[in-house]
Amino acid sequence: MTAIKLVALAMIVAGTLELAYGSLGYMNASHNLELGPVERFFSMPHTTKIPAWAGMGAIVSGGALLLYSMTKRR
Repeated sequence: MTAIKLVALAMIVAGTLELAYGSLGYMNASHNLELGPVERFFSMPHTTKIPAWAGMGAIVSGGALLLYSMTKRR
């Protein structure tokens, strides 16, 4: 399997996952409390919304790239 096909399949999978979930969540660690030598660290959850057009664009681009790699003359 060539690198172009792997990139195309990764784009299709990423676009499908984006359409299925629609957002990306991550934790941001920061310290909020300092009492002398004691520090307390808290994690804050954040969610980033990814637009649906980005997922559809990734699927279409990945499909086009996959078709190109299959029809390319050797």
